[in-house]
Amino acid sequence: MTGFLGGAYLWVKAAHLIFVIFWLASMFMLPRYLVYLHGDPQSATKWAPRIATLRKIIMTPAMLMVWVLGIALALHIGLAGQGWMHAKLLIVFLFTGFHGWLVGLSRKMLSGKRPVSERGLRLLNEIPSLVVILVVILAVVKPF
Repeated sequence: MTGFLGGAYLWVKAAHLIFVIFWLASMFMLPRYLVYLHGDPQSATKWAPRIATLRKIIMTPAMLMVWVLGIALALHIGLAGQGWMHAKLLIVFLFTGFHGWLVGLSRKMLSGKRPVSERGLRLLNEIPSLVVILVVILAVVKPF
């Protein structure tokens, strides 16, 4: 590759994928934790440290690294004429919003509120699956 990353391109790409995996794993875990919390509101003291640890040590740092490394990769290859990249960035932007919304939801649930049903939480758990499917197809197939 001849972009500004030079020989580091493959290392940056590998790191990007590693942090994508960490972020997605945590985004699968948080709604599941919230399902357990929903079923037993008295267990907030048990779930609060787990949820905080997941958010502060894995979820948010992984998301930040995905964005930093992803932007570096995007700048390296250039965005002109890369429709698939624009679509991928839009999906990741929306997924970042979902991340923030989940963090807010977890805070509300830990304070005793239940704005989402248990069934709704189980459905939210499927959003990362849809994101993976769309992003992988866009990044590998590059349909446009």
